[in-house]
Amino acid sequence: MVDSGNTKNWKPKLWPLGGLVLRETDVIDAPRSSSDAIAEVLIADIKAGRQPKGEPLPTERELSERFDASRPTVRAALSQMQMRGYLEAQPGHRPRASSPSLDSILRGAADHIRDILGDAEAGAHLEQMRQFIETGAARAATMRADTVHLAKLNEALTRNAEAIGTPDFAQTDIAFHRALVSVVGNPILLTLHDMFVSRLFADRPPVADPIANDRISHEEHRAIYTAILDGDVAAATDVMEAHLARSLRRRLKAAALGSQAPAAPQA
Repeated sequence: MVDSGNTKNWKPKLWPLGGLVLRETDVIDAPRSSSDAIAEVLIADIKAGRQPKGEPLPTERELSERFDASRPTVRAALSQMQMRGYLEAQPGHRPRASSPSLDSILRGAADHIRDILGDAEAGAHLEQMRQFIETGAARAATMRADTVHLAKLNEALTRNAEAIGTPDFAQTDIAFHRALVSVVGNPILLTLHDMFVSRLFADRPPVADPIANDRISHEEHRAIYTAILDGDVAAATDVMEAHLARSLRRRLKAAALGSQAPAAPQA
C-alpha cells in the first residue's frame, strides 16, 4: 500500500509486462473483479502512449495476472474496449490497441441495432431515420447553402444525369444526397448518412424498368435542387418527402411480396 503521509517523495513502482509497463497504481486503483475498471486502465495506457496503437495487447494470461482477475473478466474488459473503439480484434490474432473514430463507434452501434431488431425492422427504422435527416437537410440547404454548396450540388446532379441507365447511377444518387446533407455541417449526421444510406441502396429491391426509375429519381433530384436555388423551403421539403416516401413504398412492397412467396420444399 502507498503511505499517504509521505506522498511528496513517493514514486510508483514499475514492472515490465508483455510490452506494457505495470504501475503500482494500476493495481491499487482498480477493483480486482471489475471488468469496467480493467478496461479503463488499459484505455488510459493507450491514451498515454504506454500501449502503442496498432501493437498487440498482452495475452489474457498476462492481463489476468496483472489485475488478479479471471479470464472471463478480462475478456469482458476487452469486449468493452472493442465496443468503445479502443481495440481491433481479428480471428486468430491477439487484439491490437486502437483509437476510436466516429465511424467505428456508429458502425458498432448499427450492428447491435440489427442484432436486437433484426434486418427487416432495422431497415424500416433506417428508412425513417433517413427521412428525418434528409428532409431536415433539404430545409437547411434552402436556408443556408452558399455558392460552394450549390456548386457541389449542381456537380452531383450533373453526374447523376450522366449515369442514368448505367450501374453507376446508385453511387451518383448517394453522392447527390450526401452533398445535400453536408450543407448542414454536422459530422455525426454525415457519418450516419454515409453508413446507412449506402446499406439501404445495397439492399434495395430490383425494379421492372431501371432506366425509367433512374429518370424519375433524377427529376426528383432536379426538383429539389431547383427549390433550393429558389429559396423555397416548402417545395424542397415536400419534394424530398415524396422522393423518400416513394423509395420506402417500393421497399415495403418488395418485402410484402417476398413474404408471400411459396416456401421452398423441405429436403
